[in-house]
Amino acid sequence: MQVESLDHVNIITDRLDETARFYSTLLGLERRDAPPPLTPQNATWMFDSHGRAIIHINSLDCPRAYDRDITPGALTGALHHVALKCEGYEDTIARLDEMGADYQTNLVEAINLRQIFTADPNNVLLELNFFAG
Repeated sequence: MQVESLDHVNIITDRLDETARFYSTLLGLERRDAPPPLTPQNATWMFDSHGRAIIHINSLDCPRAYDRDITPGALTGALHHVALKCEGYEDTIARLDEMGADYQTNLVEAINLRQIFTADPNNVLLELNFFAG
């Protein structure tokens, strides 16, 4: 077996629309309905520019194959953050400023990496990575 890449991240929320708007506004992801048997009322998927559904957003009452207790907005246990490789550092900073979002930046000079850390409406910490070309 070999891992090829991260497929997607799933977020369970009581703020489906707000969460979808956040990812659309900040990252430019396209919101689409999740496939049946999921409905637009209980699930939406956020697609990148290559047509990949990289963030799945589900309501609290959305059916799940592996069900467990979820408390939106609480700490996410052992999951500390979700890291996304991105482009457009300055544009992302401008979007965060326009949104009035709290964020921190970091520079890892040894590998020429600029980072932005910010949380979504559900307190999921995002690490947005911008590698210099």
